[in-house]
Amino acid sequence: MIIFEKIRYKNFLSSGNQITEIILNKSKSTLIVGQNGSGKSTALDALSFALFGRAHRNITKDQLINSINQKECLTEVFFKIGKSQFKIIRGIKPNLFEIWKDGVMLNQSSHAKEYQKILEQNILKLNHKSFHQVVVLGSSSFIPFMQLRAHARRAVIEDLLDINVFSKMNNILKEEIHGLKDRLKEVNHKIDIKENKIHSQKKYIKDIKILNEEVKEDKLTQIDDAYHEIIELKQRIKVAQGDYDKEFPKVEKNLKEYNDEKQANMHAMARVRSKIESVVKNAKFYEDHLECPTCTQPITKEIRENKIQESKTEAKELQKNMNQLSHNSEGINNVLDSIISHQEYYRELLSDINNFHKEITRLNELMTKLNKEVQGSSTIDIDNATQELDEMVLELNKLQDDKTSLSEEFQYSSAMLEMLRDTGIKTKIIKQYLPIINKFVNQYLQVLDFFVHFDLDENFQETIKSRHRDAFSYDSFSEGEKQRIDLSLLFSWRQIAKMKNSISTNLLVLDETFDSSLDHDGVENLLKILYTLTNDTNVFVISHKREVLDDKFENKIEFTKEKNFSKILN
Repeated sequence: MIIFEKIRYKNFLSSGNQITEIILNKSKSTLIVGQNGSGKSTALDALSFALFGRAHRNITKDQLINSINQKECLTEVFFKIGKSQFKIIRGIKPNLFEIWKDGVMLNQSSHAKEYQKILEQNILKLNHKSFHQVVVLGSSSFIPFMQLRAHARRAVIEDLLDINVFSKMNNILKEEIHGLKDRLKEVNHKIDIKENKIHSQKKYIKDIKILNEEVKEDKLTQIDDAYHEIIELKQRIKVAQGDYDKEFPKVEKNLKEYNDEKQANMHAMARVRSKIESVVKNAKFYEDHLECPTCTQPITKEIRENKIQESKTEAKELQKNMNQLSHNSEGINNVLDSIISHQEYYRELLSDINNFHKEITRLNELMTKLNKEVQGSSTIDIDNATQELDEMVLELNKLQDDKTSLSEEFQYSSAMLEMLRDTGIKTKIIKQYLPIINKFVNQYLQVLDFFVHFDLDENFQETIKSRHRDAFSYDSFSEGEKQRIDLSLLFSWRQIAKMKNSISTNLLVLDETFDSSLDHDGVENLLKILYTLTNDTNVFVISHKREVLDDKFENKIEFTKEKNFSKILN
C-alpha cells in the first residue's frame, strides 16, 4: 500500500517562490476551499506532475511554471511503501527528476523515460491513467471510466487486477517470437548453405574417386612401361657387355702391337733419313772441295766423281728404303685409325652400358614412387575429403537440432502468446472478478440512491437496467446520474485494488465532485460513503460549496490569492 505523506511545491502555476506544503495523511477527511483561481486544484496538479511528469488537468509543461517568476519550478512528494521511505523531486528550469529511497537517490544513468518506468512499474505499480481512476475523481479534464473506449477500459481493469504483467509478457513474447523467426530464418539459411556444401563435397569425393581411378590406371601403365623398358635395357646391357668384354681386349692388344710397329717404323725412317743426309753431305763435300781440308792434298777428279757417284747410288737405295718405310707407315696409320675407331666405339658402348644402368636406376625409383602413389596418395585425398564431409554432416545435424529446438521454442512461445492474448488467461481472470466488480458498483449505487442494476460484461460494455428491467446506456442518463455511476465505479475500483493489493493507497481526491451535478441527496449519500471508508484512507475534497461542506470534514485548507500568488491561509 502506498501511504502518501505530503506534497511540497513552489513556482508551480499560481504558487510563488514560497514553499507550499500539504500533509496528506494528517486527517481522515480534508476540505480544500477557496475562490476560483485561488489554487485549490494546484496541489492535485503538483502531485500528478511530481509522480508522472504531467499535471492532473490538461496543462502543458511550459504552462506549469509560474508566469511571474519563470524559474525554479519545483515539486516534491513524500510517501511510504512498506518500510521504505520515498521522495520524488521533479522540477522545471532547471529540469529535475530524482527518485530517493531511504535517503539514497536511485541511479540516474538511464534515460528519463526508463527512469519513469522504474518509478511506475517497480515502485508505484501505478500509472497516470490508473491514478485518475482510483485515486482521483475530478470534474476537469478527467475522463470517467464509462466514457473510455473498450481497450482503455480493459487497461484500467488490468491495472486494478494486477494482470497487466500478462500484457508485458505478451509484448516480451512478441519480441521473442520475432527474434525466434529471425533466428529460424538464419538457421534455415545456414542449413541450406551447409546442405549445398555437403552436396558439393560428395560430388568432389566422387570426382576424386573417378579421377584417382584414372590416375591410378595411368600410373599402373607407367609402371608397366617402365618394367618392360628395364627388361629391354638389361638385355641390351647383356649384349653390349658381352661384345665389349669379348672384343675390347683384342682392340687394346692390336692397338699396342701396331703402336709398337709404328714406333719401330718411325725409328727405321729416322735412321734412313739420317743416312741419306750423311750421303748427301758426303757428295756435297766432293762437289765443293778440290783438295783435302785436313792435309791440303789435291783430290783428283776421278776420285771426286767416283765418290759422288757412289753417294748418289747409295742415296737412291736409301730413298727406296725410305719410300718403303713411308708406305709401311701409311698402312700402319690406316690400321691404327681403324683400331682407334673400334676403341672409340667400345668406349661409347661402355658409356651406353653405364647410361643403361642409370636409366634402370631411374626407372626403378619411378616405379617405387608410382607404387607408393597408387597405394597411398589417393587414399589420403579421399580420407581428408571424407573427414571434411563428416564434419559438415555433424555441423548440419547441429543446425538441424538448433532448428528443432527453435521450432519447439517458437511453438511453445506461440502457444503462450495465444494464452496471453486479451481473449486468453487475462479474460478468464477478468471473468472471475467481473461479478465482484458489478456487486460493488451496485452496492454503491444503492447507497447513492440510484436504484438501477449495473452490469459490466467481459467486453467491457455496460448494461444498465431499471427496476422495471428497462435497458439504458450510460449516455442516456442525466449528468447527476452519470456522476453517481462514476462515483460508484471509483469506490469499486478502490475496493478491488485493496482486495488485490495492486493499487492500494491511502489517498482519495474528489476534485469539485460535490460542485457538479449532485443534488442535496446525492451530496449526503456521497458523504455517507466517505464516512464509511476505513481509517487508512485520507480523503481530500476540493470544492466551492464551503457553506454546505464546512462542518462535514475533520480538517480544512483554505487557499487565497495575494499579489497574484496563491497561498494557504493560516
